Amino acid sequence: MRSTRATAALARLNSRSGGRHYFMALTGSGLFILRERIDGSDIELSAALTLDDFVRLADSMGPRKLVRITRSEAAFMQQLLKKPVPPQ
Repeated sequence: MRSTRATAALARLNSRSGGRHYFMALTGSGLFILRERIDGSDIELSAALTLDDFVRLADSMGPRKLVRITRSEAAFMQQLLKKPVPPQ
């Protein structure tokens, strides 16, 4: 289904945002609107957006999740940075 990416982005946003409740509305023309429910009333947070724009907006909102990196991954990334570029 087309809105699966939007639903997944919304689920990620709700999991990061603590007690806030975000949801989406789908317009008749297939565009997505981000809304937040506060005290029983709905507040529109965005205009009608395409799927890609909606996912970008949902991913940019709320606190960021820290990405855990193991010591071996950090060492590997350091090795990649130290590699000399071969002459062409």
